[in-house]
Amino acid sequence: MSLFQRLRNRSTTRRGGGTGYRRGIGLVGALIVVAILAVAGLGWYWSQSPAAFDVVAATAQRMPEGRDPQSVPGSVTTATLMNVAGRLLDKPGGYIGNDVMPPGVIMDNMPNWEFGVIVQVRDLAQALRNDMSRSRSQSTEDTDLAIAEPQFNFPSDSWWFPASEKEYRKGIDAVDRYFTRLIDKDNADTQFYARADNLNAWLGLVNKRLGSLAQRLSASVGEYRYNTDLAGDRAARQATPGRGASVVAETPWLQIDDVFYEARGSTWALMHFLRAVRVDFAGVLEDKNAEASMDQIIRSLEQSQRPVWSPVVLNGDGFGLLANHSLTMASYIARANAAIIELRRLLSEG
Repeated sequence: MSLFQRLRNRSTTRRGGGTGYRRGIGLVGALIVVAILAVAGLGWYWSQSPAAFDVVAATAQRMPEGRDPQSVPGSVTTATLMNVAGRLLDKPGGYIGNDVMPPGVIMDNMPNWEFGVIVQVRDLAQALRNDMSRSRSQSTEDTDLAIAEPQFNFPSDSWWFPASEKEYRKGIDAVDRYFTRLIDKDNADTQFYARADNLNAWLGLVNKRLGSLAQRLSASVGEYRYNTDLAGDRAARQATPGRGASVVAETPWLQIDDVFYEARGSTWALMHFLRAVRVDFAGVLEDKNAEASMDQIIRSLEQSQRPVWSPVVLNGDGFGLLANHSLTMASYIARANAAIIELRRLLSEG
């Protein structure tokens, strides 16, 4: 074989090897693109919050056949606590607030939504344990509710040994045992007391939660605030001197959507809890002529769940061209909170 032929054969071999290498690189690139699209699509699917549900119908599914949920005071509230916590764990993607793998680990909106829900679950579990299931302060607390409350207060970001969702399941199971005893006609030791003072105690917790959320949402833009911490009490004191007026620190840009979706989750859960309370405390609300106040609270929370059509949480300024989703959410929460204050006043009056 001549020198020219050997050189031509070597050149052909090299070109063929280069083509195979390029094909391999192209295949790897295509797989990476497919993986990214798959993770993005799964992340979008997991970001869908659960739909609202009918609290009475959901409770009826847990009742013995032919038994009306409204015939057992407390059954709707207790069942709704379990249903809300269950939907938190069983929604698309499950509970992702403690995920360490994609897409959950790179998502932030849904974990904040979940945290808003679990905070409301914790508050209702506390009220159920300390007030609604007890006749007076000297009465004995329910053993299963005493288990449920600390289970729901387990850290929300533990992924192993034990995982957060495993502990929350134990809380749901404990509430379920209480519910089973509550609807048993032959069990007089398990009670739910639909009294005005019990409802007022829980609404006090709700009042503070909504007030905090409204303030945090309003901090999406800096504002000038006067100090009213000690207003109304000349003898009041505080640990450190407060300034007469100050500029509230603006929420960092990357945290605005975190606060917004935490508020969305909190109001989603609270909307269902108030619908349940509307049923179980119907007699109390009617006696205090407070049905309209409760309906107004629920209506404001329903409006806070309207679809968000923007792909990002906008933070427009004042009456500018862009919307400010945080301030819109804050207005709904503030309206609900104002109605709760009015409702608590009605409940406290004789």
